[in-house]
Amino acid sequence: MTERIALYALLGLTVFRLIVAVWLPVTPDEAYYWTWSRHLQFSYLDHPPMVALWIHFGTMLFGDTAFGIRVMAPLAAAAGTVIAVLATKEFLACRKEETPETGDIRPLVTGILLNAMLAVGTGAVLMTPDTPLLFFVTLFLWAAGKLLRTGDAGWWLLLGLNAGLGFDSKYTMVLPIAGLGAWCLLRPTGRRFLLTFWPWVGLCLAALLSTPVVWWNATHGWASFIRQGGRTGDWHPARAFSYIGELLGGQIGLLTPGIFLLAIVACVRAARRRDDADRLLVCLIAVPCAVFLQHALGDRVQPNWPVIVYPVLAIVIAMSGMKGWKPAVWLGYGMWAVVIVQSATGLLPLNRHLDVTLRQSGGWEAFAQDIGRASKGADFVMSDEYGVASELALRLKGREIVGAELLRWPFFELPLATCTKGWVLLVHNARRSFTPGTPWAEAGQPVGEIIRSRNGREAERYGLYRVVCPIPSPTAEWLRELPSAR
Repeated sequence: MTERIALYALLGLTVFRLIVAVWLPVTPDEAYYWTWSRHLQFSYLDHPPMVALWIHFGTMLFGDTAFGIRVMAPLAAAAGTVIAVLATKEFLACRKEETPETGDIRPLVTGILLNAMLAVGTGAVLMTPDTPLLFFVTLFLWAAGKLLRTGDAGWWLLLGLNAGLGFDSKYTMVLPIAGLGAWCLLRPTGRRFLLTFWPWVGLCLAALLSTPVVWWNATHGWASFIRQGGRTGDWHPARAFSYIGELLGGQIGLLTPGIFLLAIVACVRAARRRDDADRLLVCLIAVPCAVFLQHALGDRVQPNWPVIVYPVLAIVIAMSGMKGWKPAVWLGYGMWAVVIVQSATGLLPLNRHLDVTLRQSGGWEAFAQDIGRASKGADFVMSDEYGVASELALRLKGREIVGAELLRWPFFELPLATCTKGWVLLVHNARRSFTPGTPWAEAGQPVGEIIRSRNGREAERYGLYRVVCPIPSPTAEWLRELPSAR
């Protein structure tokens, strides 16, 4: 009965998320990934191609709409929740001194905790590379639990499958793979597996599925690998304290404070246990966290990077059987509900400095219409900011939009900023200077300014520039620096 109620609750939550997916404005990053989906490739400068494939599938069914872009996100979150619950059952069954009783709610607690995390609660209605990544991570965990419980080495094939598909979603998938490898080396059970050919077949399968991404990088100067891994090993001790503080603050926010505290206690308890299941889960958490802490010694860690361990944390917390998870869960659901309502309505009268949702989502439709009117007579519209160019491309149907941001746009097959006669309209963030080395500062003649706003509150302001064709080419020095840009 309890499981049936939980299933109905998950179904209701999924329907609610599908409605919200229509309701929320498309964010600049989502619009950017949508542009990828119009020109599918084996990979892109910022991320592997899975997010573009998911958006392509959704828009094939439901058009170039917010729902079409996002429809896969709530469905993947629902499926991932069920898989995480099943994975918890497998890991619990692996504990030698503990036999799960009928009616044990700990597996269900995993699903409840996972959806209460702010990163998952809000991410389940948005389409980002983390969306397919977390889905394949939960499948990876379920396969690992099956492997431990049954001892059937054939589960290594499913581990390899999901490792490869996860890597095709986001490069951070290498971290749980490394965590699994660390467990194999540290535990007798893992070392026995390594003496068979199954783990190596699974690794080969993962490598095979990753081949398109590697091939794209090999044919594009290793641009994506250099961009994503170029800061590894940076060392700035003077700023490390600030970076680590930002990392911890981001996790407190995205996990929510209550779940963050539960996670710390649960990880300590799991580290004290000697079961293969607990040791594996600890390795899957410890290896990524160690990498992120090392990275924070030299550069900023983006708050969403550690979401790779959130499904593992949900399982560890649930398996610990700790009391006090209910208040933490209610706080989490409350936090992401406020974020979603604020994103859609701007109900709280916050300014742009305090309201991230205003800066990300506010006023794009009206802004696009203003740009459409301002660009009458222009050959096309271009912007040197990828998010702005993508939002305009999504919303200004029948109008050619060109990306003038030279770091990203040349790496996928979209129109480039080039013309021989006439003029074009350049849209540039008025709060930022032009990127050094690009021709726009000298070539553009200011012709006005447009403010993007929501409910009368300014989200951002943009300068409009008339650029006469032919457009000057960027300097050779700038182009030479592109592959190593960070």
